[in-house]
Amino acid sequence: MSSYLSSIKKEIEFFAKKYSTDRKIISIFFGGGTPSFMEPGYISEIIEHIKENFSVNEDAEITLETNPGTVDIKKLTEFRKVGINRISIGIQSFNDDELKFLTRIHNSQTAVRTVLNSAEAGFENNNVDLIFNLPGQTKNKWKNNLERAISLPVKHISAYSLILEKGTILNKMVLDGKVKMQNEDYDAELYELTIDFLCKNGFAQYEVSNFAKDGFECNHNNAYWRHKDYLSFGTSAHSFADGKRWWNYSALNFYNAAVESNGHAVIGEEVLSGNEKLNEYVMLALRSKGLDLTELKNYFGNEWLIKNRKYLDQLKEKKFLREKNNLVSFTPQGYAVCDEILRKFN
Repeated sequence: MSSYLSSIKKEIEFFAKKYSTDRKIISIFFGGGTPSFMEPGYISEIIEHIKENFSVNEDAEITLETNPGTVDIKKLTEFRKVGINRISIGIQSFNDDELKFLTRIHNSQTAVRTVLNSAEAGFENNNVDLIFNLPGQTKNKWKNNLERAISLPVKHISAYSLILEKGTILNKMVLDGKVKMQNEDYDAELYELTIDFLCKNGFAQYEVSNFAKDGFECNHNNAYWRHKDYLSFGTSAHSFADGKRWWNYSALNFYNAAVESNGHAVIGEEVLSGNEKLNEYVMLALRSKGLDLTELKNYFGNEWLIKNRKYLDQLKEKKFLREKNNLVSFTPQGYAVCDEILRKFN
């Protein structure tokens, strides 16, 4: 742990020399794995090192991801004291059977207690992650999860559909016929239920999977979905700045050795072409609050809109898109099939 901290500090210093001038940091996000396993003092050293090397806004959002069963009220309070002002809790479900299926280390009681402890520790800005479309999950079970979430002091909810990843135990169980996944139509029904329920209960949808009460949208999410630059440090970290994307070694020993030798641990990079930038900009904008046609024209000209105007009008007729004040955005029905829609743009 000490060698990893030393490497992260060196990597921060390396990129600060190139990217700290005339840039303001609006968000610091500790995510991937379970960073709350670390002691608050460890996280504090990273925050302070970033502040020493970059210009960080006084009101910067500083998020820490955590899982129930890894923190108590004392540790959460200490995280708050060292500068964390937003907490994201990987609940996944409030149903004990579903948690067992997901092989989580916590139960529903621990999940609820963690949310309550985070509020007691002073975290007003908090998120819970939930997963829907688990095998055998009924609409009633999923709605119970949503009802439990909004009954707690939660300002932000991220709701993700279960996906199969190669190499996981779940994927093998499906391949072996031990678990049956529910079909895409049912997945879409659960997703539309999610949008309808949360929007009726004070949570506005501002991205495909993210819902927030007024004033509690995640700055980190918004920067990413609006195609803003971001720097990331540590193993497997991916960064994007000045039209270039790069990524680090995933193995700790390779990461540490590379930083020691080079000051960074970059293993690969790509420079986006003009067309790739345009496609990413459109995709990210539509998956979040919407595509600002005026901004699109200023950045990339009129060509994309001319090519796709007929298709956009068809989507509006089918109630998948709406257009108001030069902003094109998905309807709930559109969000449910957004990946399919995005693939068909020219």
